[in-house]
Amino acid sequence: MHDQNAALAWLAAELASQIRGVLESMAGEAPSIQFDSYEVPPAESSEQDLWWEQPLNLSPDANVWIGAGPPAWEGIGNRVLRSAGVEEEDRETSRSTYLEIVTQVLSGLASSVSSRVHKEVSLESGREAPPTAGSAGYSFQIGFPDLEIRVLAVFSASMTNLLSEPAPVHETPDPPSQRALVPAPPPNSIDLLLDVELPVSVSFGRAQLALKDVIKLTTGSIVELNRSVSEPVEVIVNNCVIARGEVVVVEGNFGIRIKQVISRQERLRTLN
Repeated sequence: MHDQNAALAWLAAELASQIRGVLESMAGEAPSIQFDSYEVPPAESSEQDLWWEQPLNLSPDANVWIGAGPPAWEGIGNRVLRSAGVEEEDRETSRSTYLEIVTQVLSGLASSVSSRVHKEVSLESGREAPPTAGSAGYSFQIGFPDLEIRVLAVFSASMTNLLSEPAPVHETPDPPSQRALVPAPPPNSIDLLLDVELPVSVSFGRAQLALKDVIKLTTGSIVELNRSVSEPVEVIVNNCVIARGEVVVVEGNFGIRIKQVISRQERLRTLN
């Protein structure tokens, strides 16, 4: 039990560090964070609570849940949007922005877990779902000068059990007496992500049509887009615009010459 409590305390401290770092990066200001233990009662949820369930590939039942009520997720989403220069917030955009922040926080937590268990740990497909009863977690009080919010984090028993186990000890042979060995540099956590393949698409523009006009579309119909021929096209990665450029032809194939890599603030504006 002591080892499990220590594992839970470690997870809470790491999660607090990730929350502070991500919010400082995206909102331009590091919040104060305090956390206390929290026991999930049966059927802990309401229709307005936003719970995100995030499995990790550590084991089949290694899950983390992040929960927040409307004041919390709207407050965080709106604050980040305002930092990006988006003044006209709407509820759905704030919600999407908040979930993007949660994903970044959990991604950072997975990297920390990787270092602790000495193997690569990554996020699997998550979903909106409340935590299971009996799981233990922490309540986080996040404070800005003009905003105080509460976010809950719940960890599955499987995850805390795995983290409470001692790390495997790898035996190494004695070094040769005739040769000095240079210690290998510590692994860089970003190296774990460099081989991840991401979908890249190019947007020439968009159009909105009434259903009656869509039905009338036939071979040869022309749909007018919202971008002129002189405007650059958008390069999109994971539904986020990251750059703009011009269309070129490379050995008979279309290509894009990057003319502008957009800033973090502009990327936030493109989130859907």
